[in-house]
Amino acid sequence: MTETNTRWDIFCTVVDNFGDIGVTWRLARQLVAEHSLTVRLWVDDLRAFERICPAIDIDAAQQYQQGVEVRHWPVEWVHTDAADVVIAAFACNLPNDYMDAMAARERPPLWMNLDYLSAEDWVVGCHGLPSVKYKSVQKIFFFPGFQPGTGGLLRERGLLEQRRRFQQDAAAQRQFLQGLGIERAPDAQLISLFAYENAGLDSWLDVLAAADTPTHLLVPEGRILGDVARWLEVETLTVGAIHQRQSLTVQVLPFVRQDQYDHLLWCCDFNAVRGEDSFVRAQWAGRPMLWHIYQQDEDIHQDKLDAFLALYTKGLSPAAAEAMNGLWRAWSAGQPIGEHWLAACKHWPELQENAQAWCLEQGLQADLATALVQFYLNWI
Repeated sequence: MTETNTRWDIFCTVVDNFGDIGVTWRLARQLVAEHSLTVRLWVDDLRAFERICPAIDIDAAQQYQQGVEVRHWPVEWVHTDAADVVIAAFACNLPNDYMDAMAARERPPLWMNLDYLSAEDWVVGCHGLPSVKYKSVQKIFFFPGFQPGTGGLLRERGLLEQRRRFQQDAAAQRQFLQGLGIERAPDAQLISLFAYENAGLDSWLDVLAAADTPTHLLVPEGRILGDVARWLEVETLTVGAIHQRQSLTVQVLPFVRQDQYDHLLWCCDFNAVRGEDSFVRAQWAGRPMLWHIYQQDEDIHQDKLDAFLALYTKGLSPAAAEAMNGLWRAWSAGQPIGEHWLAACKHWPELQENAQAWCLEQGLQADLATALVQFYLNWI
């Protein structure tokens, strides 16, 4: 049996709006496009899916999008045969009937829990280990990660070269931005802001507004809009709104397709992102960034944040590393970040070089889709 005649099922429950579906949709497309696999993507919330893939029919129980069979994951499960490879994304629970179907196969499928991304040291030791067992079917831990010995990161074939060419083509960038209604002033720095609600935002906007260098802040639809509106002292912000205060121009963008979001990140000088999918895509942009990590009970997320910062800032000078650590930790804690932003700006060329070097370093590892396929080939 080869990789090209196997069937893969990916199950996704949408927990945090777009992160879960964002990762699984990218993965499903890549498995089809680059590995010629037959992939079904089971999703319980097609409305959230529609935001990143407008072609989705939210009323269809079954449809095909970009070579992927998309199935609505119904409350009342209808029996279906189990695939050769079954991926439970982010520890979601599979339907009981489907688990029985896995156990009924003559040859049990490879059942993997595609876990959340983390830079913590223990991930390397747990990657590929057995988890729970259901009858004859053993579940395996599969961890994305930043270090050898993990599953790597989602990265499509040729992505970094595509990004490099785009960032060297001023005309292509200008055309893309104009397609979103963005007119960038020649001397303005471009920043994207995609984040959860954050009490520390006001101090950052205050500093950007008072700066000598103009800033054009691009804010896609999302949870941070309420905080931006309060700072601007307006009741609501809708797509297309443009407000200016001193040196700061704020523009609200529509929620865009994944490939458009990639290009937006590539255009910007600095990207503030959230969750997991946009976090990884910002790293592939090769530009300085700020991550709003998803908050977890008992501040468990803090360990994940510290572990990533230890890797990401390893190549920086002590002063630059201290500035980045202060900025990221304050932002994730909802604390004022204005002074931390000014401290980071003192090391801007070094932060730019570090972002590029980190991107290239991560690009040397096998991508997540390839790692999954290779794991299956080794397993059989």
